[in-house]
Amino acid sequence: MSHPSPHTAHHDAHHVHDREHDHGHGPDHGHGPDHGHRSDHGHGPDHGHGQDTEDQAEILDLDAEVLAGHTASITAWLPVGTGPRHIVDLGCGTGAGTLALLERFPEAELTAVDSSAAHLHRLREKAAAAGAADRVRLVEADLDATAWPDLGTPELVWASASMHHMADPDRTLRQVHELLAPGGLFAVVELAGFPRFLPEGAPEEAPGLEERCHAALDHHHAEQVPHRGADWGPKLRGAGFTVEGERTVTVDIGPPHTDAVGRYALSSLRRIRGGVVSALTPQDLTALDQLLDADGPHSILRRTDLNVRTERMVWAARRGPLAGA
Repeated sequence: MSHPSPHTAHHDAHHVHDREHDHGHGPDHGHGPDHGHRSDHGHGPDHGHGQDTEDQAEILDLDAEVLAGHTASITAWLPVGTGPRHIVDLGCGTGAGTLALLERFPEAELTAVDSSAAHLHRLREKAAAAGAADRVRLVEADLDATAWPDLGTPELVWASASMHHMADPDRTLRQVHELLAPGGLFAVVELAGFPRFLPEGAPEEAPGLEERCHAALDHHHAEQVPHRGADWGPKLRGAGFTVEGERTVTVDIGPPHTDAVGRYALSSLRRIRGGVVSALTPQDLTALDQLLDADGPHSILRRTDLNVRTERMVWAARRGPLAGA
């Protein structure tokens, strides 16, 4: 992630369509199911233990690899002027955003915050491998807690796939506003649910299975994650920010695709299964389990027709200067 060359050819094959809305005007972004694997958030019980934490780490790492080019395009778009000296990544997960920001802003130091010690350990390893360990401070903290740890006074705060998991997002937005240096920027990035991977008529045993899984997952999370798919523009303005830009990045990768896409699809559908199993017909559940059987003849890893389809929404919001500044 910190070295873009392995992803260059991959990124060149992406089809990225950006709809930019200056000064916060644009269509409502309130759509799409929950991200599902609860990536990159630094609070609450969503981070499991043992195998579940390892599974989460795997999918976060695959998300980082597959969507590396898109993450880089978002960091390049941020209206940051000369560049921040101090960045805070709220809900950093295993570091997809952290490493992209360190590469984008080579003079900056970064504080990475998450509730999962295991994810922070993985991030520490990645930062060391990238030669950036001395630029990263790791903070294990619950962002839903009343009092946050001392995170300094950053010029840039980044929150990717974390805001919609906050118990009280309006309070969190006010906390970020107070945290930022005057004139600092807050970047909110949200992914519109799990990506889709299968073509429309797949699998042959149960055409349209993936869409039915997403519909069931959407229903499953409707009450658990009420802020998913929110339009953060009005909320940001309500917290005192000036929304300087909104952007929707459409992700459409492959085919042909890398091995990482197959593993990403497998991990994603495995995560989805737990939330939809009770809603599927026996035929659909059998077809899904055949896709998830990594060694079976119908494994999703054997398919050559996969592509990654999703959207990322980005809001860039400014804290105003101090009065008289």
